[in-house]
Amino acid sequence: MSTLSIPPVLTSPRDDAVKLYKAFKGFECDTATLVHILAHRDATQRSLIEQEYRAMYSEELSKRLASELSGDVKRAVLLWMPDPATRDATIVRNALSGDIIDLKGATEVICSRTPSQIQHFKQIYYAWFHAYLEHDIENQASGDHQKLLLACVSTMRYEGPQVDRLTAISSAYHSMYGNSLEKAVKSETSGLFEFALLTILRCAENHGKYFAKLNESSG
Repeated sequence: MSTLSIPPVLTSPRDDAVKLYKAFKGFECDTATLVHILAHRDATQRSLIEQEYRAMYSEELSKRLASELSGDVKRAVLLWMPDPATRDATIVRNALSGDIIDLKGATEVICSRTPSQIQHFKQIYYAWFHAYLEHDIENQASGDHQKLLLACVSTMRYEGPQVDRLTAISSAYHSMYGNSLEKAVKSETSGLFEFALLTILRCAENHGKYFAKLNESSG
């Protein structure tokens, strides 16, 4: 899957709100118009559209989208709408408490975020779902995988510019043993615990490269 580029937007949030409202009013919902507008706006622009829509039509755009759409399109569009922290909280909550438990999905979000990002979406997680993220992890994960996730969400870690400790450890490991830390993880661990460790390592080395490869593999 290629990375979505956001072209220059020539219409105002109000214009977009009007177009979305008209798309809802036909005999059938004009899904193509909805996707064309929302997929080509960034989070800030979508937030402004939501504000205009609420002011003009006295209803929440997200609720209208939820009632008009279905299936994969509904899930994708509803995940486009919130800010990144709210999106993370929603994805992780659904992964840990939905009809189908998706521990890999929850692990990827948790292990690819910085400590400050995790603390932010933890607050939203509790505010929205009245549940503690740690409790949901304890209920669904187990063993070393559970311990690692709990450490990620419960411990404030340094993320300043002076020293990237995890990258430094990887470099030191390679110098001492002539082998990469990633290969050692692959040979010594397995399953979700391995996936969590590899996600942390790869994001520490190059966060953008990790998600670029992820998009390529899912394309």
